Amino acid sequence: MPPMPGSSPQSLYLSHSRWLHGFLQRRLGNAFDAADLVQDTFVRVMLRPGTFESSSGERSYLATIARGLCIDHWRRRQLETAWLESQAGRPEHLQGSPEQRALIVETLHEVDAMLLRLPARVRQAFLLAQLDGMPYRLIAVELGVSERMVKKYLAQAFLHCALLEAELDGLLIE
Repeated sequence: MPPMPGSSPQSLYLSHSRWLHGFLQRRLGNAFDAADLVQDTFVRVMLRPGTFESSSGERSYLATIARGLCIDHWRRRQLETAWLESQAGRPEHLQGSPEQRALIVETLHEVDAMLLRLPARVRQAFLLAQLDGMPYRLIAVELGVSERMVKKYLAQAFLHCALLEAELDGLLIE
């Protein structure tokens, strides 16, 4: 079957944006967040346009992108909520400006995304070392690998941290 005529991002938007907004509003429970994610979905469509066999294929493609964006949205909210809860006990003058808080939340999101890109054992070794303060010997026992392998895992994680730091270098205000 030939691709549907007019499956450009513009025609997809005109044909399916209302449906997608309703789909996202039901998932998110918020019309404003749904509107933001509709726009984000179509930005992704413009970056990776496709051809479709039917209208249901178009909706399936849009729903797949939108579901991924919902997951990102929920993860971002979880991180933001956790950070705000950790700051709740601090005096107001130590909490920073709204711009600084937004930068911190964005940086936390980037760090979380970087950690998710790491292989599971590398991520686990890194978290055990950095958050739990475990020495290499105990991490090796926990993961069932040699200390040498733990060093390799951590070197890989630190390389990713350095790359992330280089990416964010221009974004952070001290």
